[in-house]
Amino acid sequence: MTAPRWTANGVAVPLAELPAIAAASFADACAARDAEGARLIALMPLAEGARERSGETVVVWADDAGGRLAMLRVRFAAGEPFPSATPRVPSAQAFERELWEDLGAVPEGHPWLKPLRRHPELAPAGQGGTAAAAHPFFRVEGAGIHEVAVGPVHAGIIEPGHFRFQCRGEEVLSLEIHLGYQHRGAERALCRAAGPLRLAVAESAAGDTVIGHARAHCAAMEALAGVELPLGAQVVRGIALELERLANHAGDLGALAGDIGFLPGASWFGRLRGEFLNLLLELTGNRFGRGLLIPGGVRFAPDDGQRRDWGARLDRIERDLGATADVVFGAASVLSRFEGTGVVTREVAEELGVVGPVARASGLSRDVRRDHPSGIHRFAIIPVSGGDTGDVMARAMVRWLEAQRSLVFVREQLAEFRGGPLVAALPAPPPASVAAALVEGWRGEIVHVAATANDGSLGGYRIVDPSFHNWFALTMALRGEQISDFPLVNKSFNLSYAGHDL
Repeated sequence: MTAPRWTANGVAVPLAELPAIAAASFADACAARDAEGARLIALMPLAEGARERSGETVVVWADDAGGRLAMLRVRFAAGEPFPSATPRVPSAQAFERELWEDLGAVPEGHPWLKPLRRHPELAPAGQGGTAAAAHPFFRVEGAGIHEVAVGPVHAGIIEPGHFRFQCRGEEVLSLEIHLGYQHRGAERALCRAAGPLRLAVAESAAGDTVIGHARAHCAAMEALAGVELPLGAQVVRGIALELERLANHAGDLGALAGDIGFLPGASWFGRLRGEFLNLLLELTGNRFGRGLLIPGGVRFAPDDGQRRDWGARLDRIERDLGATADVVFGAASVLSRFEGTGVVTREVAEELGVVGPVARASGLSRDVRRDHPSGIHRFAIIPVSGGDTGDVMARAMVRWLEAQRSLVFVREQLAEFRGGPLVAALPAPPPASVAAALVEGWRGEIVHVAATANDGSLGGYRIVDPSFHNWFALTMALRGEQISDFPLVNKSFNLSYAGHDL
């Protein structure tokens, strides 16, 4: 078995240093890395000009215990079958479906080979004059079985996605989620865009994760250029990332309370979400942090007056946040709906490669800030929050614990911030190189992989949002549940349609 090239988060390596294997060996490579404790985190096809031959794909695994990444090049070819890794490593299932869609390579033996993002039935009719068949949804047959279709257009102002339930009475036997309605070609746009426009595309990968995706994109570009950021820029990025986490965790806790009709929690957590967004607004001029990060650093930093004001405001917010959490988690009606609902066991979470608060609530201690630290998180450690019951309650409590620890981090960094340079010059990247950047966004692990072509331009780019891993876990969480609990369980995951579809 060919050994991979080991590297680290945010470190570029020449493409020529990555060992190459045939597609027939891909499943063996995945199984070998799985046996070593490494997770499959990205597959990035290389564009023409990035290598001498097309069809080459950079495969990246993460070894969390060792804090390192493994990379290989695999030669896939359109129309040619290769043994599927999914029966041996279930977390490969969505990656192989993506390969099938993007390159036409066929993973033989894949148990769920269906479109991941694309909708063949909406494509123009072929030469034979017949459009492709509709999506092949799974169906349960039998007496008393009925089917419920939800979406892609929903009653609320949310993104489009289709949910197909197979039920016996109120019990959900199977849920299939069909996405792709938000597919915009973000990765291709990143490769084609001029430098300043790339950041706008990266920030839009998932609209509620502007800082997380912008940081991952900038880190990938900085790795290719071999640039180390000034300490001040690292601190500001860390503060912004945790403010984004605080805003979204507070918003999610409020939405969970709202889904069960507990209006005090919905109102108070909702107000506190606005407090965190207002801090981002004061720092950047945008409530979601757009325009703060640039490759090489940041545009803005809090001045002395802002830091003093923010310290007092964060003390008040922390008091209100704690009081609200006490009311919500102390209510018997909340506990009765949260506890034991929508369980994802540790075994299922591990098999599916789940990340973020969903993984930590199921007993998997995965956090990029600790396992693959970068920037200020190399020096300022945030304890990892976790649970073990894998239900709505555990996912809510992980958010609450993380919010408390993020508040401590932000206050400490504001108190210790001493200013200094905020931007480092970014030279042109070397040709034929690749880098992977991992960031722990509020939903979980964000991965951006970038490669340069022979002329130094971008010759490949891949974004893996945490939702890419976690949507399938939502289908497992609904099995055996009441269909009326779907909104609550779905909100406890709060996944991104756009982040998955790109």
